[in-house]
Amino acid sequence: MTDLTAPTLNTTTVGEAGADERVVFLHGLFGQGKNFTTIAKALQPGFTSLLVDLPNHGRSAWTQEFSYADMADTVADHLREDFAADGRVHVVGHSMGGKVAMALALRHPDLVDRLVVVDIAPVSSADMSEFEHLLGALATLDLDDLPSRSAADDRLADRIPHTGTRGFLLQNLRADGDGWRWQANLDLLLAELPTIGGFIPDGAPFDRPVLWVAGERSPYVQPEHRPAMEELFPRTVLVTIKGAGHWVHSERPEAFTSAVRTFLTAE
Repeated sequence: MTDLTAPTLNTTTVGEAGADERVVFLHGLFGQGKNFTTIAKALQPGFTSLLVDLPNHGRSAWTQEFSYADMADTVADHLREDFAADGRVHVVGHSMGGKVAMALALRHPDLVDRLVVVDIAPVSSADMSEFEHLLGALATLDLDDLPSRSAADDRLADRIPHTGTRGFLLQNLRADGDGWRWQANLDLLLAELPTIGGFIPDGAPFDRPVLWVAGERSPYVQPEHRPAMEELFPRTVLVTIKGAGHWVHSERPEAFTSAVRTFLTAE
């Protein structure tokens, strides 16, 4: 059920106002802004971070359709009202959030100082079967017959054997009165997976600095994607984090934080 009292976007600020650098974090599919809390804290004291729950995720409002352009415009409107009211800010986006970040930079270049795109490319993903499997597994849970969160974890163990992945997904399960509900818009996200996997560039090339962070063990950034990235973002620098998979910032937080800090503070 949509929470009609929720704000358009729910955000959390980490760090003191007035820091030298301001950075916005945009999470991936079925994530939440709080997924970047560890990184935001590690960037202190020189950074003020805005952790965003994207539409249909976390405590932000649900929508009837999925569109990267609409999501980017929603983030832009929110930033103009407050966090970026005094000028450009840095934007970091992972996976789905990386595509939102790219769309934001292309559609609203006046808002973005430096851009960090994490383990995703500006192309359509040919294979969304992993996410279809994960979200489809969540959809099999009967929330009307669910006694506890631990029971949900037990019931998903066969379909999603990895404990960390189950924990990440089940952070979206919320107690609601005497029952449970999905905080993220599971039905919409599952139905819109082809759109989520796609990407249609919209806007002139973004001519400010861009860091493209890839996980060494992840399939989402390939050498053949580099021309598409450089066509849209000609000032791109590619960094590959050794030993990391798709969730680079959670698997190798120190290396990720170091790369981001170095890039965002470079002269």
